[in-house]
Amino acid sequence: MRVSLILLVMSETERAFGFKEWFLAGAKPGSAQVQHQDEWWRVMCLTGVDYFSTLGYQPGIAFLAAGVLSPFATIILVLVTLFGALPTYCIVARESPHGQGSVAMLEKMLPGWIGKTMVLALLGFAATAFIITITLSAADATAHIVENPIIPETWRHHRVEVTIVLIAALGALFLKGFHEAIGVSLIIVVAYLGLNAIVLGRSAYELAFVQSHLMGEWYTSMFKQYSSPAVIFGISLLMFPKLALGLSGFETGVAVLPLVKGDSTDTEESPTGRIRNGKKLLVAAGAIMSLFLIPSSIVTTMLIPANEFQEGGEANGRALAYLAHEYLGPQFGTVYDVSTISILWFAGASAIAGLLSLVPKYLPRYGMAPSWAAAIRPLVVFFVSVAFGVTCMFKAGVDEQAGAYATGVLVLITSAAIAATISIWPTARRSVRIYFAVICFIFVYTCFANMSERPEGVQIALFFIASVLVASVLSRAMRATELRVERVTFDDTAHAFFHEALTTYMGEIRILAHKAGMKDFREDEARSRFVHSIQPNEGNFILLEVKLSDASEFSEDLLEVTGHVENGYRILRCSNPAVPNAIAAILLEIRDLTQKIPNAYFTWTEGHPVAYAIKYIFLGEGETATLTREILRVAEPYEERRPIIHVG
Repeated sequence: MRVSLILLVMSETERAFGFKEWFLAGAKPGSAQVQHQDEWWRVMCLTGVDYFSTLGYQPGIAFLAAGVLSPFATIILVLVTLFGALPTYCIVARESPHGQGSVAMLEKMLPGWIGKTMVLALLGFAATAFIITITLSAADATAHIVENPIIPETWRHHRVEVTIVLIAALGALFLKGFHEAIGVSLIIVVAYLGLNAIVLGRSAYELAFVQSHLMGEWYTSMFKQYSSPAVIFGISLLMFPKLALGLSGFETGVAVLPLVKGDSTDTEESPTGRIRNGKKLLVAAGAIMSLFLIPSSIVTTMLIPANEFQEGGEANGRALAYLAHEYLGPQFGTVYDVSTISILWFAGASAIAGLLSLVPKYLPRYGMAPSWAAAIRPLVVFFVSVAFGVTCMFKAGVDEQAGAYATGVLVLITSAAIAATISIWPTARRSVRIYFAVICFIFVYTCFANMSERPEGVQIALFFIASVLVASVLSRAMRATELRVERVTFDDTAHAFFHEALTTYMGEIRILAHKAGMKDFREDEARSRFVHSIQPNEGNFILLEVKLSDASEFSEDLLEVTGHVENGYRILRCSNPAVPNAIAAILLEIRDLTQKIPNAYFTWTEGHPVAYAIKYIFLGEGETATLTREILRVAEPYEERRPIIHVG
């Protein structure tokens, strides 16, 4: 009986441990998680569920914005897609093949805290776009569900609950893995595009052979309202900001690049095959969407009465679904509705994939997220929880979230255009520079035009940005005493210093912290000998200088320490974003290397402790002695194994 009980307890313990390892896979430093990779055309379907799902509402948006000019406004959207967004994101894919997107490109151009703050702001806009993609798409799918005539009337009063169930199902799929998510997206996208091709083909037949007079009526109506082709072109051009949501899939297309399978010869530094296949993904997605958008705007404009596009009309938000029911019957229309609901529900999948690609590459590295944020599954749970909150906040409303969605998407596209233009500028020909400058202008204008028209989107985005900034600062403060160095190496000279200390002067290793750049070796040593009563026959000091590198960085994987001899003094030198952290890591490495507990000597720093704590969090240095002692205490739980800290 007792043996059975022990075995049962062991089994439960192993199961709990196994779940924890599975759930937190990738969270520990050096435990890089294996990420699923697939053919580019299959991954295109994952990002395409967001991009292609806009077919459901884009023709209606175009007609409400441009009226009879909807086909021309859509053609301009297609031209900007193929000759503006596509070249921009091909450059982004080349420069950031690991999924960081334009954020990484801008980070390189603006180092230090200026760059980090800019990255956090862009991550706030990315969070706005991606989280709202999840909630908006699920809410739109819910609207299609509850407004279907076969669904019970009572469901209309439970939109929030239905939306939460859809989001939870999406999150559960990602907890299983990317392979399953890609497989589901492939089925949904192929079915949805196939059904749309049937609807467009049948509608084109109706327009060409059954109701061909509608084309003439449209032509007459257009020139009755607008006097010349130049006026038509100009007004259509001005309508572009209202149609810009048709570009929503490009940022996620770059974010999912790590999932794209490259060549067997690819390396982490040069994944040429992945870059090539990533560009194929972007080109194919843009071309497919363009092929569907233009005919969809033509047939919906000419075949659907104008009043049906208005709020309350049968074509409002579902123009192609209207045509499916009208010309292919209720049975086919119901199948089309199910397909639309499926792709709208799963459109959030590309957003989750984008967030899972962006967040682990930035916030944990900045120390601005808990260590578990480097793992995928805890992030899935976190993002789904945030999506639950946003859904409840907006009561699963579609229109209420549209402004924030547009703002997030357009800011990311604009940042990509700026980053791509800066990237090509030094080496490009003058004509190419002008070309990308024009692209930049178009997206900057579109972004600000959208913000001025829908300021609520900026307000929601600012809330996300503020949340990211506050959470990041709090997280960095809470993780301030973590040991942030994974590996320390010493050169031959440094090893010789340790060997000399172990074989002479009673075998003690005495490390004296010395400010980098100062040459007062004699005064510093004399003071420390006096304060700590260390006689010359008891051992010499090894001075340790840590030069402060980019303090905005939280950690470095490798700390390289070199030995130097100047005026008879032995000096260890290195650079690191955080001085106390580097000293603690070096002391622990010396202990492990020599099997001897080193002694480290510091001088008290004059100043307010709170000010020094803040200085350490943001500038990497502060009250070095106290912080080094605390980092050692956290890193080494056994006091008898900790390096000894002396302060005077």
